Amino acid sequence: MAKSKTIILIHGNFVNDLTWTEWKQYYEQKGYKVYTPANPGHQGTPSELRKNIHPDLTTTGFIDVVNNISNLIDTLPERPLVIGHSMAGMVTLKLVELDKVAAGVSIDGVPPKNVFPPFQTLKTVLPAFGFFSSRKYFMGSRKWYDYAFFNTISDMEKDSMFEKYAVPESYKVSRQLVLNSYSNINFKKTHEPILFIGGGNDHIFPSSLTKTIAGKYSDSNCKVEIKIFEDKSHFICGEQGWEAVADYILDWYENL
Repeated sequence: MAKSKTIILIHGNFVNDLTWTEWKQYYEQKGYKVYTPANPGHQGTPSELRKNIHPDLTTTGFIDVVNNISNLIDTLPERPLVIGHSMAGMVTLKLVELDKVAAGVSIDGVPPKNVFPPFQTLKTVLPAFGFFSSRKYFMGSRKWYDYAFFNTISDMEKDSMFEKYAVPESYKVSRQLVLNSYSNINFKKTHEPILFIGGGNDHIFPSSLTKTIAGKYSDSNCKVEIKIFEDKSHFICGEQGWEAVADYILDWYENL
């Protein structure tokens, strides 16, 4: 079967599309047409977004993010390979369920509503729900990013990565993921191939959770595979050695 030559890279919460800049160039050099859309309310430069909140941010929910990518797919000549990180890992699973993709890759992905996360996940992401906050959005502190994202990189790199990538996030996205039935996944439904990638040093979504989500899919005729990069953090797509992850995905896809 001829493979789609179109890739969509979807960013997760707490960062924006600029985290995919190098991946886009990398895959384009390999002959793919690559799209890296910003999720609603995330368009712009992170340093500016931290100063001036995008007007669409606080009204953006998980459903809006899925619809934004789905609408993009509808404009394309072929169904793409979709790769999503973190929250967008769950976006990927939803697009697979909606039969919008040629194949899907979830990297360090959020669990669906019908998969209960471990205590480590709840403890780390609880502030992003805003249940006890008077603010209208979440902006992680340097300490939070250092623990949740940048725990495997040097202190000097942590400074530059925060300045380069950290952005405010909508409470509505996180709330819809845990409270809205749209965020359930039908694990029994026939689907296109899915690859789950986890980081062995991920402080938000541990690799055990990645394995649990993958294990929920029950149609033995549909391909579901898992790859854990033991030394990687939640910032797996941005930390040193990301090319190995990008190559693994493309090798998997091209050999389906």
